Amino acid sequence: MDLIYKDDFIPSIEDIMPLYEDVGWTAYTKDKDNLEKAINNSLMVLTVWDDKKLVGLARVVGDGYTIIYIQDILVIEDYKRRGIGRNLLKAILDEYKFVRQVVLMTDDTEKTISFYESIGLKKVSDYGIVAFMR
Repeated sequence: MDLIYKDDFIPSIEDIMPLYEDVGWTAYTKDKDNLEKAINNSLMVLTVWDDKKLVGLARVVGDGYTIIYIQDILVIEDYKRRGIGRNLLKAILDEYKFVRQVVLMTDDTEKTISFYESIGLKKVSDYGIVAFMR
């Protein structure tokens, strides 16, 4: 299987919806119009394709100079454990290596913590700071 990585293409909402549905992100899929606007207004969108099927996506928001927020990293279940998420994250970190703050929020599980730490990210508590959200 030859997967194609694209950093210059915004997929259609028809391609995006099955990916978000597969990972169970219903907060996004309940409002298709807002999801489409969010993708289109992202600072960066990276996609992974198996022929014409969207199997992975990562997106970044922020100013691209002082801060970026890695908003979404999704990989269809059948394609997990193939390095796709790692490749997407590494591409983002390479592109924005001079940005002072890289922020990402994720589930508090050993699996996700281990994954992100293996890429070189650290928990905010490691910096002696706290994060807030609403």
